[in-house]
Amino acid sequence: MRRNRLVLALLIVAVLCSAGVALYLNERNTRQQPRELALPAVGDWIELDVTSQDIDPGTGEFTLYVVALPHGGLAERPGSAAFSRQVVVTVEAATRTELRAAPGEAATPQPVTANFYAGTVTDYPFDRHRFALSLAASDTAGSVPVGVVFVDADPFFLVHPTSTPNASGAAFLTGTVTRARSTFILAWFMIAAMWALALAVLAGAEVLHRGRQGMVWPSLGWMAATLFALIGMRNAAPGSPPIGSLIDYLAFFWAEGIIAASLAFTVVAGTRVEHRRRAEAAAVGGAGAGP
Repeated sequence: MRRNRLVLALLIVAVLCSAGVALYLNERNTRQQPRELALPAVGDWIELDVTSQDIDPGTGEFTLYVVALPHGGLAERPGSAAFSRQVVVTVEAATRTELRAAPGEAATPQPVTANFYAGTVTDYPFDRHRFALSLAASDTAGSVPVGVVFVDADPFFLVHPTSTPNASGAAFLTGTVTRARSTFILAWFMIAAMWALALAVLAGAEVLHRGRQGMVWPSLGWMAATLFALIGMRNAAPGSPPIGSLIDYLAFFWAEGIIAASLAFTVVAGTRVEHRRRAEAAAVGGAGAGP
């Protein structure tokens, strides 16, 4: 029987580890992969490689690194990253940014600040944020069609971009930003752990009360340590959600309240037991000292 339990435990550990590796490989293969969005069907066009980084829902801003690559006659030679003539890439986001490339030179990545126009950060970890910006390019002859290749490089978020070209060849880039799967998993684990610890403290308080244990100092120390440990766990939530987020109302506030109430109740009940014991001991001592 003992050997069967050991084999079962090893099988459970192996299944859980295998599931974890599978989830990791799936997320690794789907994250940070270039996505081609509405590439032009003409010969001469500019590829705009857009990489999202430093996403901060708290400030409602994130950074896009944009680099332009020439195609067709815009390239100095086939397969070259250098432009054959001067081009200007205009990005309309939080501010208007112009990226310039001179003839015979390759464009360098330029940071562009973009804003979210929808989304509530306190919905953590289920918050969704939307953004929109336009990208256009021109040379000495006029506007040049652009295509967008998007990569999300922030490990805490997942970006779902879409691009719509217009008649002038510019691209209108929109998207939705959500928390990464790993953040969801850790957030749900924290919620479950908070409730489990709170209920464990509540159960411990109930056992001490029913057993008339009095002031059991190791138990009280464990309860108090759990009360403050949950604060550290809450502050370690990935993405640093603000206080008052959904995760607080789902678990943190309730867990802290249950633990604090259990600790206070245990102290009050234990104090009564200790006073009763002292009174009984004094009464016995007084009776034994009589004539």
